[in-house]
Amino acid sequence: MSSYTQTLYHITFSTKYREPLLLPEKRDLLFSYIWGIIKNKKCHLYRINGVNDHLHILSNLHSTVCLADFIKVIKSSSTKWIKENDIFPGFQNWQDGYGAFTHSIDAKDSIIEYIKNQEEHHKRVSFEEEFKHLLQQAEIDFQEKFLI
Repeated sequence: MSSYTQTLYHITFSTKYREPLLLPEKRDLLFSYIWGIIKNKKCHLYRINGVNDHLHILSNLHSTVCLADFIKVIKSSSTKWIKENDIFPGFQNWQDGYGAFTHSIDAKDSIIEYIKNQEEHHKRVSFEEEFKHLLQQAEIDFQEKFLI
């Protein structure tokens, strides 16, 4: 019998120290590169977007893919690619951690819209506020000192 899964993840992570280095004119190059990584892992990218200091990814995970390994390869491969191609001057690395929130397929369209509207959203809300809200929505206990 085949394996059938529907694992929809809203993933977010920031640049190291939340440095505002992801310049708008080059973000699409980064998004395309990450899309290729996701496709190579046999996963489906529903949406990717971000602002100057962080990214949001909405993707499913293939049944053979472990979440931690998935994010590790996205972060390590994109870091190497950014540095080799000098895409974002001053970029050193992504932050160590990440947020990954599961959702039902029914929520897909609203999360896609949320991710599409990151520029407008972050005119009013900082990444720290947004991330706290995502953690609270998912009922995840956290200590504020580890969010920095």
